[in-house]
Amino acid sequence: MPIKNELQKIDLTHPKYLQTLVENRRIFNLNNCELNVFESYQETYRVPLTFSDFVVTSMVRGKKVMHLFDKPSFDYLPGETVIVPANETMVIDFPEAELQNPTQCVALAVDEQYMNTTVQYLNTYYNSDRQDDHEWKLQFNKYHFDNDTEVTGLINKLIRVCSGTDKAKDIFADLNLKELLIRLVQSQYLQQVSVEIADATNHNRQHYVLHYIHEHLTEKIAVDKLCRKAYLSRNMFFTWFKEQFGITPLEYINRERIKLAKQLLADKRNNITNVGMQCGFSDVNYFVRLFKKMEGITPGQYQNCMN
Repeated sequence: MPIKNELQKIDLTHPKYLQTLVENRRIFNLNNCELNVFESYQETYRVPLTFSDFVVTSMVRGKKVMHLFDKPSFDYLPGETVIVPANETMVIDFPEAELQNPTQCVALAVDEQYMNTTVQYLNTYYNSDRQDDHEWKLQFNKYHFDNDTEVTGLINKLIRVCSGTDKAKDIFADLNLKELLIRLVQSQYLQQVSVEIADATNHNRQHYVLHYIHEHLTEKIAVDKLCRKAYLSRNMFFTWFKEQFGITPLEYINRERIKLAKQLLADKRNNITNVGMQCGFSDVNYFVRLFKKMEGITPGQYQNCMN
């Protein structure tokens, strides 16, 4: 199965400094955020946890089972992140925690005013295309997701900054925190538009461009064609796409093609070369390299993992 973008390991608390074996907490407080490192060392169930601020949590070690938003429970594992609004109670199980196998999770609590100011910045300045009636905002319809490389890198930086001793750490934390929030909002917007394209192909420029990509995913997609579809120059198109979705057009196309490849590889009658061709890759070696870069294993290894 795919290798997830896991956070760098954080040193565990020395046993003599543990205050409790369940959700032992270390706190690093900065101007606009608070980094919490939680560790649990024994099997426990139904532990409530509530923050008065918006919180970004990410697993480092072990396994939790989360109960959130009155939705079905889910396993929470390293390489995954959960975002939770202020004053929302998380109820947590630790079915595998023990002294030799603790869970460890970071929780980054962000000041609400700071978060609102950052989102307002997006609405005022970052959306260069004012013809599209689109309001940037954090949503909680998708609150549990796998980390991508950018989110992992930013959380790793924030952990180092918040737990460090640099006198300028509030400044460095501010820069990384803004980028993290912006990337989360962009990622959510891309997911939203991707879901909507089947029913809203002419709703706005974003829908139209993504719909065209999906309709021609198995073909060669020329960037100049996308530029014309968006009524933008080549330079403006790249800037606009990255501002809207946080990734380049080629990154999006490749990501969607790899998703399609995984669906086709589920049928073991499909060989690697044909799958690559069906997904728009004229060079099978490039397809294999890209698949391994994105999924951590080759297409053949992925197919062998399928039941």
